[in-house]
Amino acid sequence: MTTPQRRIDSGLGARSTAEDVLHGIDLSGKIAVVTGGYSGLGLETTRALARAGARVIVPARRRAAAQEAVKGIEGVEIDDLDLADLDSVRGFAERFLASGRDIDIVINSAGIMACPETRVGPGWEAQFAINHLGHYALINQLWPAIARGGARVVAVSSGAHAITGIRWDDVQFEHGYDRWQAYGQAKTANVLFAARLDVLGRDVGVRAFSVHPGSILTPLQRYLPKAEMVAAGWIDEYDNLTDPTFKTPEQGAATQVWAATSPRLTDMGGVYCEDCDIAEPADDSGGGVCGHATDPDQATRLWALSADLTGVNAFATTT
Repeated sequence: MTTPQRRIDSGLGARSTAEDVLHGIDLSGKIAVVTGGYSGLGLETTRALARAGARVIVPARRRAAAQEAVKGIEGVEIDDLDLADLDSVRGFAERFLASGRDIDIVINSAGIMACPETRVGPGWEAQFAINHLGHYALINQLWPAIARGGARVVAVSSGAHAITGIRWDDVQFEHGYDRWQAYGQAKTANVLFAARLDVLGRDVGVRAFSVHPGSILTPLQRYLPKAEMVAAGWIDEYDNLTDPTFKTPEQGAATQVWAATSPRLTDMGGVYCEDCDIAEPADDSGGGVCGHATDPDQATRLWALSADLTGVNAFATTT
């Protein structure tokens, strides 16, 4: 079943919080994996899911920082994972699979934004590698547990996907680096990844979504000079928020939690969501999802490229 990119009037909105989304929902006995679940929106997501009864696995590059961040939240496990290192991704997946547990929810919340030119692994551009390829490899290597659980997989994208589609002639920015173009490409990759995963996984009950959480001040902005954020109208010179469209972290976490848990999305998937609803196609009014991020041919092509780069493909006989 293909889900149309159309609002469903969820009854929630831009100012809804993750707690609002989970009102009346019991996640007792559910297993959720939340990358980046110890910082920013990921931490708010961990809090909300754990409060609703889920057992939340938080893979962390900085274990000590993660343990400190989730201190006092019951039902959270920390394990080691560096999305820039495919050996680390494989190790985490192997440890989890050895536990014999099924996965009900995966939220790919970890990411970096607009960083200086950085190369990881075999020379990959870091934003594409961490935001997309590391998550691609993680989901494929966790696939047995995801499939058994009939999980929902949520890829956290951004409205910045509108900046650019996949730069097929120079995906790794080997011929000139632009930090915002690289971020935009990575966020488009997140949308295309979810669209293709939904097609591949729906026959075993796995559905996938991508989401735009909105604009929120979190550690994601760590690479942005203060002067740039002031010039953009986000904050003033005293660090006070000045853009009224920005959300709180609790509001920013809401859409990814909604996509992961809402009964309204049963038997749906493959769509981009924002403000706790399915987004409309982009138009001149702003918001919505661009056609280059939902094109099924582009999604198939990106999946094949990702499989080639990482050497991982749980669907090798079907893609």
